[in-house]
Amino acid sequence: MNISHTHWNILPQVGLSADTGGYHPLIKQLLHNRGITESAQVELFMSNDVRVEADPWLMPDMDRAVNRVYQALMAGDTIAVYGDFDADGVTATAVLVQGLTALGGKLIPYIPHRTYEGYGLRVSAIEKLREQGVRLIITVDTGISAYAEVERAHKMGIDVVVTDHHVPPEKIPPASAVVNPKRTDSHYPYYDLAGVGVAYKLLQALVSGRGRPEIAEGVLDLVALGTVTDMVTLTGENRFWVKRGLEILNNSTRLGLQRLIDNSRLQSGKLDAQGISWVLGPRINAAGRMDHATTSYQLLMTEDTKEADMLATMLESRNADRLKQTGELMERADKDIVASGIEQPILLSAGEDYPAGVMGLVAGRLTDRYYRPVILFRQGKDTCRGSGRSIREFDLMDALDQCQDLLSNYGGHTMAAGFNVSARNLPEFKQRMMDMAAKKLTGLDLRPRINIDAEVSLAMFGGDMYSKLQQLAPFGTGNPLPCFVSRGVNVLDRRQMGGQNEHLRLKLRQDNTTWDAVGFGLGTNFSELTARIDIVYNLEMDYWNGEETLRLNLQDFAPSR
Repeated sequence: MNISHTHWNILPQVGLSADTGGYHPLIKQLLHNRGITESAQVELFMSNDVRVEADPWLMPDMDRAVNRVYQALMAGDTIAVYGDFDADGVTATAVLVQGLTALGGKLIPYIPHRTYEGYGLRVSAIEKLREQGVRLIITVDTGISAYAEVERAHKMGIDVVVTDHHVPPEKIPPASAVVNPKRTDSHYPYYDLAGVGVAYKLLQALVSGRGRPEIAEGVLDLVALGTVTDMVTLTGENRFWVKRGLEILNNSTRLGLQRLIDNSRLQSGKLDAQGISWVLGPRINAAGRMDHATTSYQLLMTEDTKEADMLATMLESRNADRLKQTGELMERADKDIVASGIEQPILLSAGEDYPAGVMGLVAGRLTDRYYRPVILFRQGKDTCRGSGRSIREFDLMDALDQCQDLLSNYGGHTMAAGFNVSARNLPEFKQRMMDMAAKKLTGLDLRPRINIDAEVSLAMFGGDMYSKLQQLAPFGTGNPLPCFVSRGVNVLDRRQMGGQNEHLRLKLRQDNTTWDAVGFGLGTNFSELTARIDIVYNLEMDYWNGEETLRLNLQDFAPSR
């Protein structure tokens, strides 16, 4: 990150001079920054208990979905759960398979292969499931755009219940039920659920009629994994599920997850949302990126110790492959984008051998580096596959909506999306995206923004302040890690670290307070360090060799004036 390209946006301050309402003034400030200002809101947020959960029957078509699933359960029909190949889809598949099996159902999980089948409900897959005697398909984390495929399934004698969280098209599939909180006719109070969250609400509704709440509660570890990894907002019931799910994960009885936690060197019992984001989530995603996501699904479901060991080892290997491919593609795509000009409103790069499984990751890294929307293409003879990441000033899904006449299929969110476009339409697609980006972004000051909760002295974080801050956890999108700025900090020691000197390690002092600090990705700014700097940072607990050390995690720095 180049510090000259970063906005430091200090959020409006409410004052840190007095303790109010039983909470430290800094906690009051953090709550205010998250839009939590009334006493009832504060109490509910800090308690983060079951009261934040919404009634599953408020979800569109929930009654129709439950009736159709009950019908299949009572008839003894074989039910297929059809999920996506990312961590959200895999965990959602596991949630419904485990839950419906506990209700006496006969279940078949189906997760398509990223490369050979691609995203979404496929007719070829429906035909395979019909041959296995399936009478009902429940989609999870997919299906909202599968109008033709659902029609085809009905003609084959198979009903479909769609559960999805992606933005619906104008014409939703003619399914037995379409359960999606983003439907325009939805009265559900939480818009931003992950796919696993929507699947969980279906399971909640199903078990409520059987008096078996423990079935739903027993899968909250899976809900937490999918919710955090899919980066939906950690507010409302999402935040509650992650809190409860982390409690289960830190005492996990799932053999595969136990082995995965051990192999990745996480501290069992101290796992937090960041551990899911940076460690577990990428490993669960790695199977679908590098080979087939069924490896991750089996890891979540296995009850065999030897199989758990084998699958966890396989995921470690897949993750290493994913890191290698990501680094190689990053280097290639970056060179291509630099050669084309990084000042363009949208950055595009294509290659015949770009690995589809990591294009989204690399697009995201390039978006962070240049603060522009980025789309990478795997260029085929007839069809090109695209994966894009965007910035808050450019709605990627809206842009794809305006290009839908050129696309064979597409899906995603405002900041991340994937699509297929025919090779003959690719030039026009590129030009349209370039024109739309120019119209939206020309004249804007495109620099990444860091929202800062408060300006404080380093002495603020003595005593039990870190424990007080943890009352706001779990942290994530919509409830970010608290971020602070401290000015006039003396640099006592500095050095670069990492294989390519990409990180910083500093020893800092302000007045009589000394702190260790790390700056991941800031190593290239080593020469800009001066004797006194202003720093933007989070607090983090570092676990090493069985010891806990509180340190500063630098997000940015600048010379003090």
